[in-house]
Amino acid sequence: MKVHFTPRSGNSKTGDIPVTISASRTCPSVCPFRGAGCYADIGPLMIHWRRVDEGRGISWLQLCKNIAALPEGTVWRHNQAGDLPGDSNTIDRAALRELVSANRGRRGFTYTHKPLTQKNISAIRSANQRGFTVNLSANNLAHADELVAKDVGPVTVVLPAEQTTNTVTPAGNKVVVCPATTHEDVTCKSCELCAISTRKVIVGFPAHGTRKRQASEIARG
Repeated sequence: MKVHFTPRSGNSKTGDIPVTISASRTCPSVCPFRGAGCYADIGPLMIHWRRVDEGRGISWLQLCKNIAALPEGTVWRHNQAGDLPGDSNTIDRAALRELVSANRGRRGFTYTHKPLTQKNISAIRSANQRGFTVNLSANNLAHADELVAKDVGPVTVVLPAEQTTNTVTPAGNKVVVCPATTHEDVTCKSCELCAISTRKVIVGFPAHGTRKRQASEIARG
C-alpha cells in the first residue's frame, strides 16, 4: 500500500502542513461523488492521485514513521485524496491502528465515506477516542443528521455550491461553512476545526471545482 507524503503542502487552503494522498482503491464504492463530482478526480490533484495509483509514494510503515517523527502538536491532514486504509468499503483496522499510534501527540485529521458497518464504526470510534480525528463525510444535510445520530465521530457535509453561509440541518444541527472556503486568510493550519474529534458542530463544504454542478445536485438530496 503506497501513500504519497508531502511534509509541507503548497495548497493555499490547507496551509503548509503535512498532507498525504492514498490510492483511489481506498475509496468506497458507495460514495455517490465517485466519478460524479469528486473534487479530487480532476485537475492537478487528480494527476498526483493517479501517480499514487501507479505506485508512487512510500510504504505504510514509512508513513507511520514519518508521522511519528513530526513535532508534537503538529496539525496534519491525511488524504487530500483517497480514504482510510483498506480496499473499497472495508477499513484495514490493523493499518489504521498503526497510524493512530504514530499520531499520538500530533493532531492528524481526515475524512471518510466508508460505510458505517459495525466493524468500521468500531475502528473509526477508536481512532477518534485515541486522538486521530476521523470526520464522517455526509452527502447532504439529511444524511448529516443520520451520521450525527450514530455518535461515531465529528461530521462534515457537502453543501450546494451556492450555500456559503452557516445553516442548520433538518434536525436542527448547526452547520458552519468551512472558514477556509469563505476567508482568504484562513487555512486548515490556522483553523484546525476539522482536527477536533469532540466537535459537535458540523463543518460544511460548498461544492467546488469544475464538477460542482454534479456535486451540488447530490448535496441537495
